Amino acid sequence: MSRYTGPKRRLSRREGVALSTKDLKSIERKGAIPPGMRGTKMRRRSSEYGVQLREKQKAKRLFGLLEKQFNGIYQRASKAKGSTGQTMLEILETRLDNVVYRLGLTSSRAEARQVVSHGHVTVDGKKVTIPSFWVKPEMVIAISAKFVDNTQVKKNLATHTDLPEWLERKGAVGKVIRIPRRDEMEKIVNEQLIVEYYSR
Repeated sequence: MSRYTGPKRRLSRREGVALSTKDLKSIERKGAIPPGMRGTKMRRRSSEYGVQLREKQKAKRLFGLLEKQFNGIYQRASKAKGSTGQTMLEILETRLDNVVYRLGLTSSRAEARQVVSHGHVTVDGKKVTIPSFWVKPEMVIAISAKFVDNTQVKKNLATHTDLPEWLERKGAVGKVIRIPRRDEMEKIVNEQLIVEYYSR
């Protein structure tokens, strides 16, 4: 299972936004200075294509996906009925690793991916080790009984109490009530620019 293993904060600086909560204070304090020795000096005006590319890269890195995975999600969304951009975001938001993160069972999507991969998450009582597993409404997601006493899990459950309305949680067990609306999904992503990028 391949994933990005390089410096995470560098990606946040490149995209100009905090891609994880750990990078939030750094971006707010130092500003969105691009990585590299001449980060503050080499600021070029972006073309239309460049703006679309950056938006696609931002979404891809925010959800922790590689190019092939993200392209596959877009292709799947383009074949579905309705708005391609919104369908793409729905697929991204209902991935198991993202749902685990949104439920507050982990502090980041990267941590959620690791917890799922290591077999510490169950869906409807069955162990699932695939982070890209598509979670559907009424499915119940839980931390496994062996892992529920983990110190980090307890800390996450205590600090993450503000859940989106499309999810509900009781202890270390959560449930997807429905597919999220656009205003409940990731707000820093402009899905229309991503659609334009793939449609060129």
